[in-house]
Amino acid sequence: MAMTLHVDIVSAEAEIFSGTATMIFAPAEMGEVGIAPRHAPLLTRLKPGEVRVQTQEGEELSFFVSGGILEIQPHVVTVLSDTAIRADDLDEAQALEARERAEKMLADKTADIDYAKAQAELAQSMAQLAAIKKLRDRR
Repeated sequence: MAMTLHVDIVSAEAEIFSGTATMIFAPAEMGEVGIAPRHAPLLTRLKPGEVRVQTQEGEELSFFVSGGILEIQPHVVTVLSDTAIRADDLDEAQALEARERAEKMLADKTADIDYAKAQAELAQSMAQLAAIKKLRDRR
């Protein structure tokens, strides 16, 4: 029997996933991290991207997070994010629309906009599109 750890993926609205895993991959701010059972404790920020959870049965579950916090304890991993969505539930058309909207806002130098918000929206939509592409390539 493989060693496992408990994983909780939680958004502001609901708990998205709670269960056991043999390995987790997450988009930490300084690069992707792989987390196995008995990992050293760590607290880091997440950037928008895909969180992958490998279950005991060998299945790999994908989730999109908009950023947030990753807490690692030797036998428990918690992902706290404003937005967390199962990768299968991502809407490509909506992500494309959000990307176009953010690009237009950033290109319009005369408009009175919040550039940080527009850049965050652009980063999130690009990360969603990348997650959709990875999911499509795996299938």
